[in-house]
Order: sequence, then structure tokens, then C-alpha cells
Amino acid sequence: MDRQFLLNSVQMANFAADGFLLFPELISEEINREAMREIDDKLIPQHYEHQGQPLAGLWTESKGFGRLFRLPEVQGIIHSLVGPDPLYDHHAFHKVGPQHIEGQVWHADATIDPRQGHFDIQLFYYPHDTPREMGGTMFLPGSHLRRIHETDIGRYQNFLGQFPIVCKAGTLAVAHHGIWHCAQPNLTDTMRYMFKLRLNPTVRQMLLWNTDDLESPEIHNALFRNHRWYGNDDRLEYAQRIKFWRFLTGNEKFDSNYWLTRIENTPEKVAVL
Repeated sequence: MDRQFLLNSVQMANFAADGFLLFPELISEEINREAMREIDDKLIPQHYEHQGQPLAGLWTESKGFGRLFRLPEVQGIIHSLVGPDPLYDHHAFHKVGPQHIEGQVWHADATIDPRQGHFDIQLFYYPHDTPREMGGTMFLPGSHLRRIHETDIGRYQNFLGQFPIVCKAGTLAVAHHGIWHCAQPNLTDTMRYMFKLRLNPTVRQMLLWNTDDLESPEIHNALFRNHRWYGNDDRLEYAQRIKFWRFLTGNEKFDSNYWLTRIENTPEKVAVL
């Protein structure tokens, strides 16, 4: 993998804090058009029989989605987060018709998942311009480490700091599998398209990106961003991010403001009186 296409440490810290990264207009118009044609013509079937198989073996003849996931820029994003040779989990096409006034409830995707640290990624691809009135996907930054089961949060309507994906054609978002999200109403007269792909890692997710900037002071600023919606639980969120950054970097001594070090202080030495 050419290092120029890998994520850097600051981007990884933003992923650790927010639970997703956005890459505006990454995909060419040619691929965008072909991808929508493949959706309409049902050329990319669901591959449930291929779950757990290498992504590299899928869509080899496709000039839309297959070509998209072979782009070096996309390969670099995937490699940085889940490493080489990721496994196909599943994909879904989301087509929302014109004047569809109902939105989806807040949820996380099938999170029956006791893992701590290890994570899957989901790629959200928008092949056409998606203005706010067309809806798109709403993400809740910083929600990915607060584990829930699917629609446990469906009773909520809006969160402080929620982030709508308003984007130009060819935009790609990549998210931690635990991110809270929901589809928005499409109030336009045009069909809305979105493609989602979930991938599993096959290697330990440690230092898979370009680490040249691993000591950048921007990392601390990113990791300890306050998204505000969790109110007085901010330190609990920071503690979770410290653990996640330790997992990503392999640095079990990483800490900030002594938050984890003090609660990890459990001496076993017996005092001599």
C-alpha cells in the first residue's frame, strides 16, 4: 500500500473521537453514473453466501462499485482502518423515493457486539449531490463507543450536534460500526441513492495508517473534542476514547489528565507494619 493514500494520525484521532470520517467528492462522475446504473439494473446482487469472504473477490467485472473499491484512495482508507484483505460482511442499497416525508429512527446497525477495541467499518457512498432537503444520512458524532442494541435509541428525535451528510456527488463517509445514525426524509422530486458496505478486519487494528505525525499536538485536541450532547458524561466519553486510542496505537500507557491512570491504580503489595 502506497503511504500517500493512507490516513494520517490526526485523521485517525478524529475517527476515534467522532466515529466517522467524510471524504467529499472523492469518486469521479463516471463511476457515480455507472454505480447508479448498476443499482437500477440490479447488477450488484446481495452476496449473503459470500459473507466472511475477501472483499477482493467481489465485483471484479464491475465498472461502478467494483472500480470504486479498487481506487487507491479508497483502498488506503480501508487499509488504515481494518488493514489488508478485509472481509465482506454485507451491503445494502438505499433508494428513497421523491417526497418521502418519513425519516428513519435513530439506530446502530445490528450491534449485538461485546467486542472492546476491535471494530468493523461501514462505508456510506453518495453517488449524486445530496442537499439538505434531499435528506441523506444523519450521524451523531461521538456515539460509536456508547454501545446500544439497534433501535434502543429510537425514541429520541434530535440530538445536540447531530451531523447531516449534506454533500456533492461522489462523497464517501466511513464510520465505526457502532455509530448512531438515521436516514432523513427526501423532500425533493428526485430519487435518492445511497450504498452502504460493511467490512471486517483480518488483522490486529494497530498502527495501520501513516504514523509520521503520531506525535502531533492536534491529536490531543481531536481526541478530547466535546460533542456536548452527552452533558456531564464528558469524562466518561474521554475515558472510552483513551482506551480506544490505546488499542489503535498499542500504547497502553497513553493517558490524559491522569483519568485512566488513577483508576488503574490497584496495588497488590501488602504494607509491612
